[in-house]
Amino acid sequence: MLYEIFLPLADDYSLFNVFRYITFRSGGAVLTALLISFIFGPKIIRWLKIKQGEGQPIRDDGPESHLLTKKGTPTMGGALILLALSVSTLLWANLSNPFIWIILLVTIGFGLIGFGDDYLKLTQRNTKGLPGKAKLLAQVLISVLAATGTMAVSPPEMGTHLAIPFFKELMLNLGLFYVPFAVFVMVGASNAVNLTDGLDGLATVPVMIAGACFGLISYLVGNTIFAEYLQISYVPGTGELTVFCGALVGACLGFLWFNAPPAMVFMGDTGSLSMGGALGTIAVITKHEIVLSIIGGLFVLETISVIVQVASFKTTGKRVFRMAPLHHHFEKKGWAEPTVVIRFWIISMILALIGLATLKLR
Repeated sequence: MLYEIFLPLADDYSLFNVFRYITFRSGGAVLTALLISFIFGPKIIRWLKIKQGEGQPIRDDGPESHLLTKKGTPTMGGALILLALSVSTLLWANLSNPFIWIILLVTIGFGLIGFGDDYLKLTQRNTKGLPGKAKLLAQVLISVLAATGTMAVSPPEMGTHLAIPFFKELMLNLGLFYVPFAVFVMVGASNAVNLTDGLDGLATVPVMIAGACFGLISYLVGNTIFAEYLQISYVPGTGELTVFCGALVGACLGFLWFNAPPAMVFMGDTGSLSMGGALGTIAVITKHEIVLSIIGGLFVLETISVIVQVASFKTTGKRVFRMAPLHHHFEKKGWAEPTVVIRFWIISMILALIGLATLKLR
């Protein structure tokens, strides 16, 4: 919106020329999202406390400490993230760019699915929420729309292609399998973040780290000079996603102010499903799906721990971990919650650096 308002003035007034630059608008998006979070955060949390009463239902089979420390904490805090993220993106991004609308479709769409899940958990006073099949079907439908839209607006020579890290020229044409693969990335990333969101601040910072990394990747992929230098696929228009990533970082940073241990509010599925879906969609648009599995490696580890636990218990009757997802395993081993959270943040930072290194190692 600001881009459309001030860009025409750039030719007459040099002061407005800064609106041409993605870097300037990305910085503005970070600060705007952060400011919105600080202004509306306390009001939204107070409203959620009044409406929810007993707060988010706590799993009976979870760590015992959660029944005492987390009882009464309101959920649906992801609504604050969505508000800050959406408003900031609409203000600072070039709204004529189709990628912006695709990423907002997935983010808000997945957020609404999460909102419905959180609402049922609160009203029914249990931890089940939406039926798993219904939730998955809704995610798949939104992802199919996003994948086909991405394919339509991407250059024909790479619309259905998958880039392979460490190889400069290797691009696999997935053909008819592109849409199912893209859907798998979006839905998988969404649910992986959802599984990780089990401790105060645990998912927020890794999402912020991944968002910052993909902000850089989007900028490089959308710039012909940098893309040629790094020998990565150039996808016109993806640079504008840097603004969205800036808004994502600012929104998560603002939410962390209220979500830091002990949390005043949980993001709930409203936040975790939407944030994961956003990361998956950016990876698909920028053709860095495999790199997402490295940068978001913490989310992958958490998901694998659940798959291994379920598979082991169903086949042998034994559990590999004391509890899944993985962060609960370490809680059961006696690690304090802040210890688990900070160490997982460190792991996330290390994996992010490894992921970014693949850009130069091609």
